[in-house]
This record gives sequence, structure tokens and C-alpha cells, in this order.
Amino acid sequence: MNQDDNRHAAPSHDGRNEAQKRTIRTLFTRIAPSYDRINRLLSLGQDQNWRRHALARAQVPPGGKLLDVATGTGDVALLAADQFAAVQIVGADLTLAMLDVAREKAHRQAARRIRWVNSDGLALAFPDDTFDAVISVFMLRNVPDVRRAFAEQARVVRPGGRVVCMEMTWPQRFPMTWFFWLYFFGVAPLLGQLIAKNRAAYTYLPRSVRQFPAPAATAKVMEAAGLRDVLWELKMLGTVAVFVGTK
Repeated sequence: MNQDDNRHAAPSHDGRNEAQKRTIRTLFTRIAPSYDRINRLLSLGQDQNWRRHALARAQVPPGGKLLDVATGTGDVALLAADQFAAVQIVGADLTLAMLDVAREKAHRQAARRIRWVNSDGLALAFPDDTFDAVISVFMLRNVPDVRRAFAEQARVVRPGGRVVCMEMTWPQRFPMTWFFWLYFFGVAPLLGQLIAKNRAAYTYLPRSVRQFPAPAATAKVMEAAGLRDVLWELKMLGTVAVFVGTK
């Protein structure tokens, strides 16, 4: 039976962080109904395959506990429920509208053992050493403090457990740099306007990817947050990065 937990974690006292979180919450509330459809289009139908790959890297043990941070519409949590029969799964997100979509999808798919939690990724509402693995997908370019987000994920994973992050990354070589610029500054806002009726949200998308640290720099942030043996790999012609660190 689904257990829904709408407890909010303690808010940050940093005014800029709070302002950015309010902006992100508003943005994702507006695009929640069309989020999945645009993701499939922008990724050329590959985003679910990327999620499966990231899940495999998490190495959740049988009967273990998995936290999906910034679960959004629940794709990672639902794939995990389908892939791991005995794993306890928690999907956490800052935006209630995204969680509403996730719950509806879980109901349709009879994925009743996922627990959905309204929680801030910078102040996760879980005790230390709770989970065997923590995963986040397309989250970190939306948070105001990447190191703090990784530190929270490291805090709630048990010693020896893995933290896995998948994120869009700006390609480093021509012609992919040119193609990525054209696609994400041209096609993405157009799809946002046509499907989500929100061009601004999908103008924000390429800006957030462009400003996110390069993979090598992100790996160093993970290490600074308390993770070890950090590895990363590139997918989709260098436009998607998967990071893995161990507590």
C-alpha cells in the first residue's frame, strides 16, 4: 500500500537559495503535466534507457532501500519498482505537482510499494545512513548549492552505499557543441511553447545545462562532499554524464 509523506524538511536560511527553490518549484509546477512527453521528445526517446543504466550503477542489494531524489514524475522510482522486486523505494521531490503526476502513474502501474515524500534535496527528511543507494536524475543543475545536495545524499546513504547522479552536460567537441546549442536553444523552447505552453521553462533548460560544472569538476564536488572512488562516464555523444561515488 502506498505511503505518502508530505513532511517538509527544515528550510534553508540562505535567502538566495530559498528564492531559487521557489523559482524551481513554480517552474516545475507549471510543466508537470507535459514533463514526460517533452523529455521523451528532447531525448529522442532515450531518457528511460539512461535511467535504467543509472539504476544499474546504483547496485541496490536485494531487500535494500533506494532513495530517488528529485523523483519528479517518478520515472526512476517506477523503473526501480519494476526492476527490483524486493527493494524498498522512496521517491522525494520539492514540487507537489510533480509528485501528484508520479502518484497517478504509480496507481496506473500498480506500483504500490513506492513511498512518495515531499522533501527538499538540500535538507533531506531522512536520518543518517538510511539507504543502500541514492540516485538523482536531472536534478543538480536545478539546485542552488550542488555540494550541499551531494553532502545530503552522502549523509543519508549507508557506509559502502552508492550515490549515483545523472545529469545533462555540455559537450566539449565540435560539431556536438554547435548541434547542442542549436537543439537546446532552438528546438527545446519551441517544444516548450507548443506542448507545455511555456517557452520560458525550456529556455531555462539550456541555460542551466550550460552553467552546470563540467564532469571533472562535478566529480571533485562529490569528493568534497564526502564521497570516494568517484567515477563518471559520458553517454549520448557526450551530452549525458553518469556519476558514481561511494560513501
